[in-house]
Amino acid sequence: MQVQLARWGNSLGLRIPKDIAAQVGLRDGARVDVQADGNRIVITTERPRYALADLLAGLTPEAMRDAFDWGPDAGRERVDE
Repeated sequence: MQVQLARWGNSLGLRIPKDIAAQVGLRDGARVDVQADGNRIVITTERPRYALADLLAGLTPEAMRDAFDWGPDAGRERVDE
């Protein structure tokens, strides 16, 4: 698909068609990486950034025990329940 470049200040702007933006998950205000690769321009979406607190939200000790099976406790790591 061909699109037309337009001057934007001292730069050139490129409009990304709606269907392509939706296909890769872009929306207004999204940030992308732009790189030159020989005679090609490569535009990639920004990787999501995660906060540790968000990743651990709702995690309980019981869920951790279910997620990892290290075998029976031994020595000083043993916890009497």
